[in-house]
Amino acid sequence: MHENCHLSKMSKFCAVDPVTSMNLSLNDQRTLKLPATPVYKMAAPLQYSSDPQALESYTLHYFSTAFTSQDYADALEMSILFFEGQRSGKLPSNQRLTWRGDSGLSDGSAYHVNLVGGYYDAGDNVKFGLPMAFTTTLLAWSVIEFGSSMQNQITNAKAAIRWSTDYLLKAATATPDTLYVQVGDPNMDHRCWERPEDMDTPRNVYKVTIQNPGSDVAAETAAALAAASIVFKESDTSYSTELLHAAMKVFDFADRYRGSYSDSLNSAVCPFYCSYSGYQDELLWGASWLHKASLNGTYLAYIQSNGHTMGSEDDDYSFSWDDKRPGTKILLSKEFLEKTTEEFQLYKSHSDNYICSLIPGTPSFQAQYTPGGLFYKATESNLQYVTSTTFLLLTYAKYLGSNGGVAKCGGSTVTAESLIAQAKKQVDYILGDNPAKMSYMVGFGNKYPQHVHHRGSSVPSIHAHPNRISCNDGFQYLYSSSPNPNVLVGAIVGGPDNRDHFADDRNSYQQSEPATYINAPFVGALAFFSAKN
Repeated sequence: MHENCHLSKMSKFCAVDPVTSMNLSLNDQRTLKLPATPVYKMAAPLQYSSDPQALESYTLHYFSTAFTSQDYADALEMSILFFEGQRSGKLPSNQRLTWRGDSGLSDGSAYHVNLVGGYYDAGDNVKFGLPMAFTTTLLAWSVIEFGSSMQNQITNAKAAIRWSTDYLLKAATATPDTLYVQVGDPNMDHRCWERPEDMDTPRNVYKVTIQNPGSDVAAETAAALAAASIVFKESDTSYSTELLHAAMKVFDFADRYRGSYSDSLNSAVCPFYCSYSGYQDELLWGASWLHKASLNGTYLAYIQSNGHTMGSEDDDYSFSWDDKRPGTKILLSKEFLEKTTEEFQLYKSHSDNYICSLIPGTPSFQAQYTPGGLFYKATESNLQYVTSTTFLLLTYAKYLGSNGGVAKCGGSTVTAESLIAQAKKQVDYILGDNPAKMSYMVGFGNKYPQHVHHRGSSVPSIHAHPNRISCNDGFQYLYSSSPNPNVLVGAIVGGPDNRDHFADDRNSYQQSEPATYINAPFVGALAFFSAKN
């Protein structure tokens, strides 16, 4: 995450058709009688190299703004592939983004704990626990709801989850009554522009304990482990059990020793990933996932006893790494919609309030959209809110559809089909159906961000430039006008402003920085649309 980031993070754009080197206007397209549907050029098997020209083999060339189920499937593959570019640790032999190398191999060793692995959150080289855990929860939720539509990508999706849960397990179980929540000094990291393979900034380790609690990050970690335990329940029973047991322990730790990690760790996590919403929302979110994963009545009782003090009766309109309230309501509404469990009717009502706020024309509509139709929440990393909101729209549509339900918006109702249509507009906008005709997913389409705010992507790879590139020497690549030499395939950047304008500027981190939690919920959304004819 960028040095000046507060509530959001990152993004970017740009354009060159690697195959035809043509940028065609609508008039040109009509004159040439180009096909109405996208033309997809794909070599088999896919090869992911650091050469932008090699992107020819998996670049979607669309001359209209309609996307096919195959287009969504291709975007799904890329959206998962992105996580390989964020990996920390010893890379496996089947690593597909081959311009990356091993990094952070001694993380934790100075503190006598093994914290190798996990993900860098965005365009820097810090492993932040709160967004990593949230990313994991959302990746797992994507698989839980839409994994049946992922087809040949389900293995890659599970691998992306496991890369994180392997790390989170170590962080949660290495030391009793302790959760390791961060590796890397963000203030020192942000003073350098260096690829992770060369990283020589302090790899400080930060933890929450009984004396210095962090209920927010701990409960989110519990949610991630619990959600992932559902993902692996059939394919790897012992791993699933290990995840669930760790989730229960870390949730108990979060609940028993209450406090915000922002208060305990201060400038190590703020302003980067301050817990602005507090920790109550994470406690209810974590309990909800444990209820779903364990079927243990303890968590149902916890939800019933504590819900009213933890946000169950609040109407909140932002779902992000910081604020879990809308996600919790929709997750719990399933129990009412599918099982008519009366205790959860409240969550259905508040889910309706949230959903209705997003749908133009309803009495409670209050969301903002750009002139081009993009949901707009924040100047920094707005697409994180677009992808998380889109995921909730589709998940709630699925829950409603299970019994023919509707969202009640005052005197009017909104159908599941309406929610899907609204979600599709957001997905298509990100993929290139927008006023700029710009895909905000790197590598998808014939016009996408070239100057992504990302250290590893913007600095020559260790294969192209084996000699070390030092902390300060790297800044020439931050300020360079040349496209990133290493294509971070599948990365979704922060996105355009409230007028649909996008500066393809590496230094504009608000628009050009990618992040794991932008991609995670989009994986589920793309899976859903890839299964539609």
